[in-house]
Amino acid sequence: MLTGVYPGTRGDIVFCGDPIRGKECHDIVCRGVSRTFQNIRLFGNMTALENVMVGRHGRTKEFLLGPLLRTSAFKAEEKETERAAKELLEFVGLKALGNELAKNLPYGAQRKLEIARALAAEPKLLILDEPTAGMNPTESVDLVTLVRKVRDRGVTVLLIEHQMRVVMDISDRVFVFDYGVKIAEGKPKEVVANARVIEAYLGKEGA
Repeated sequence: MLTGVYPGTRGDIVFCGDPIRGKECHDIVCRGVSRTFQNIRLFGNMTALENVMVGRHGRTKEFLLGPLLRTSAFKAEEKETERAAKELLEFVGLKALGNELAKNLPYGAQRKLEIARALAAEPKLLILDEPTAGMNPTESVDLVTLVRKVRDRGVTVLLIEHQMRVVMDISDRVFVFDYGVKIAEGKPKEVVANARVIEAYLGKEGA
């Protein structure tokens, strides 16, 4: 609902002072919200560079006549889009893989590519849906480092994650849900010591 995939049935979602619930996905992206998915959704038969360039097209101005007529304004915009995409590939550590097809990249690299594509839209808020799912410990540590770099760029990161080690290692503030109901929120050390959280995730003593 935050990103427009589902419209929701009631209540409001306000982002930077503007109501966004029920808006189209592309409209929400243009307002500054990007996301990745739990299941990788790259364009497999496009290169890594092309995937990132697609993510930036929501910020471009040449939509119809420019691409059709190959105007100088369109060419300049595409050149800038390519430059920005290459910078993001370098940022996520995929500079050398820009010309590789996305489907041929290792799993961890595909995860990083999705983040680069989401960042290409210049978001204020980046939502990562279980980014370490399916990763080995080394890949998970690498991705945590990348998320910290994203945060240091001034982008707010909303992380949905089940690996508690990752959550505790990366989060400034944690919200815990149990069957869709929020049972705790606070700093990582506060949440991990919360009795309701312990009961929900570890079980009751003697039960």
